[in-house]
Amino acid sequence: MKAIGFNRPLPINHPESLLDIEQPEPELNPRDILVEVQAISVNPADVKVRASHTPAERTYRILGWDAAGIVKAVGKEVRHFAVGDEVYYAGTINRPGSYARLQAVDERIVAKKPATLTFSQAAALPLTTITAWETLFDRLNVGMPVAGGTNALLLIGGAGGVGSAAIQLAKQLTDLKVIATASRPESQRWCSDLGADFVIDHNKPLAEQMAALDIGSPSFAFSTNHSESYLEQLAGLVAPQGRIALIDDPAKLDVAPLKGKSLSLHWEFMFTRPMFQTADMARQGDILREVAALVDSGRIRTTQTREIAGINAANLRLAHEIIERGDMIGKVTLSGW
Repeated sequence: MKAIGFNRPLPINHPESLLDIEQPEPELNPRDILVEVQAISVNPADVKVRASHTPAERTYRILGWDAAGIVKAVGKEVRHFAVGDEVYYAGTINRPGSYARLQAVDERIVAKKPATLTFSQAAALPLTTITAWETLFDRLNVGMPVAGGTNALLLIGGAGGVGSAAIQLAKQLTDLKVIATASRPESQRWCSDLGADFVIDHNKPLAEQMAALDIGSPSFAFSTNHSESYLEQLAGLVAPQGRIALIDDPAKLDVAPLKGKSLSLHWEFMFTRPMFQTADMARQGDILREVAALVDSGRIRTTQTREIAGINAANLRLAHEIIERGDMIGKVTLSGW
């Protein structure tokens, strides 16, 4: 089958950083479905792994943790899907990814795609919405109030894929006020359009901007990037006994500023459930079903902002280059073979 892979970490402008290759069709485990991939999206995780991982000699790593497609076959213990179903999912980091014509994925982390979206629009959603959902409801537990804190979420990086999902989920499923950060006029407009109550500039001191809003100390903070640069500021802003979450990979993180207020720090990694086959692994399929219902009822929308026609190495190198620039609003997707 056709796939796109890499066999050594190279700069994205190198013509061999991602390669068109042929691979055997995947074999199915009992709970797997075989998906003919119709569209994918690219995430910062793709870029990080490509730039840092060296596959075993004479092998290729196939990336990709967002896809939408059509079920072509099912494992002998599959319960919830049939051939012909249109599905979407994020997969898992310890199995071959979605940069391939066919992908095997455990049915427990899959859902039928939103009926109102194209494959490409649907492919923009899984990884980021699962990450945002798990952060809000499993890590920060935003439904449990913080005594004395304002029922608000301070979101660092509101215009990226995860931030775009978090704004919508918070506004549709909770009564939180959302203070999103964005530094450019176009990214600020995007956050406001998605429902953020306030938008402030993360390139300027946060304390002064928060004071000007006059809404008190937020109970929760969610940092999607550069957390090492913001943690001390967040510790000063979040209410005592509040909760802070992050999803990035700081080289160093000084957590001492959290002690005085008894602030808790929560790390979210959406691959934890499928990677460790946790007892609640199927919760990710449940989340995607709930997201599909929210989309089809018009309550949330796709975060796709750019679509590239053709899933191939050249176009994926372009998509990775776009992500590496660090100014992406929403998500970039690729569709069609």
